[in-house]
Amino acid sequence: MSNLERDTVKRVRKALVDAGQSDNVQELSDTARSAAQAAKALGVEQGAIVKTVVFTVGNRYVLALVAGDHHCREDQLEKVFQLNGAVVRPTADLVRAVTGFSIGGVAPVGLVTTLPTAIDASLKRFDKVYAAAGHPHCVFETTVDELKTLTGGLISYAVAAPAQSS
Repeated sequence: MSNLERDTVKRVRKALVDAGQSDNVQELSDTARSAAQAAKALGVEQGAIVKTVVFTVGNRYVLALVAGDHHCREDQLEKVFQLNGAVVRPTADLVRAVTGFSIGGVAPVGLVTTLPTAIDASLKRFDKVYAAAGHPHCVFETTVDELKTLTGGLISYAVAAPAQSS
């Protein structure tokens, strides 16, 4: 079976079509579990990869969409989402329960629960960006404006900062 036929990927494809977007989900021969792997498989800059990261702020789950060459500024999430409480990364099991996706394939659309979303403004450097599509081998091409429309997200300069090179 093609990964494009998996229920999680079909949910993303349906969400794209239902929102008036094209179903351009593509299956990669190599895994896109990390931003570096996805960028290599697609032949694009790592920053054009959208990392979809789930956090809790207090007792609320939130989603941060971060450029692949940036890291999420967890210390800013309370302000970005206008919430109070500790910022915590939930377990893989909780991420799956809240999103319907396993880590490595968490898509910004087709979630089983609507989550407040912040979008890294640095993604605007790219005409096209690529996000996970429900499986570590599947991605879809989009734009920052389309992501904003699809997720109802807030574009923020505070949510992420360039990753430190090692």
